[in-house]
Amino acid sequence: MQQSQRYFISLSYNGKAYHGWQIQKNAVTVQQVLNEKLSLKFQEPIEVTGAGRTDTGVHAHFFVAHFDANNSNLDNPLLVEPLNRFLPADIVVHQIVKVNSEANARFDARSRMYRYYLSGKKTPFFTDMQFVVSQLPDMEKMNAAAEKLLTVSDFTAFAKLHSDNKTNICKVTGAKWMTIPDGMYFTITANRFLRNMVRAIVGSLIEVGYGKISVEEFAKRILKKDRYFASLTAPAHGLFLYDIDYPDDIFPENKNRLVKPKNRFV
Repeated sequence: MQQSQRYFISLSYNGKAYHGWQIQKNAVTVQQVLNEKLSLKFQEPIEVTGAGRTDTGVHAHFFVAHFDANNSNLDNPLLVEPLNRFLPADIVVHQIVKVNSEANARFDARSRMYRYYLSGKKTPFFTDMQFVVSQLPDMEKMNAAAEKLLTVSDFTAFAKLHSDNKTNICKVTGAKWMTIPDGMYFTITANRFLRNMVRAIVGSLIEVGYGKISVEEFAKRILKKDRYFASLTAPAHGLFLYDIDYPDDIFPENKNRLVKPKNRFV
């Protein structure tokens, strides 16, 4: 019996047309499309397992999934271009690389990074990729509040109600707003994220930036560990899963490690 080979596949996608990553009944998802297209292209049943779940309308600048296949030559770089021609325009594959047989795109990830984009100017080009506001909030206040995220571990205050999380403990290692032309973006890095966590955090930070709540009140909301007291969730279309980091030892002989994509917008 032929032994299957495990692969990591890295990709980017525009989430506008999809009901998130994970397969759902009566809804089109990125995972569903990828399963169908890879199975047809490689002429064997392929089921991908993602590094996490993105919600409806959320984008991915760098996403990773793993799959098993009987073909041991799918890491050929020459396969990427014809595969992309086969995929919808809003999904782009960057690499397919061999990994160790036990490697897991979800559980082996050491950290994940998200970015959220705010714009203070309406534009016809990136309306589905940033949250347009009439006036940009105070970045200094938001960064003062964001620093509080580095001092706590329980993020129940920003967890989706009635979710099936086994724990709401996360280790946030970076959280900061930065300016870009006509806007700003928020970068947050952690070992794991809860469902809706980033958008809930962004919603509260924006309230700080507009002076609706103080930095101290933001910190108190975290300690209350109750989603009821947090702000509204920021819209999905401004959010990108931006980066995922893996240990080198899941790649055979530390070769063919994933190369992070570059993008003019994000």
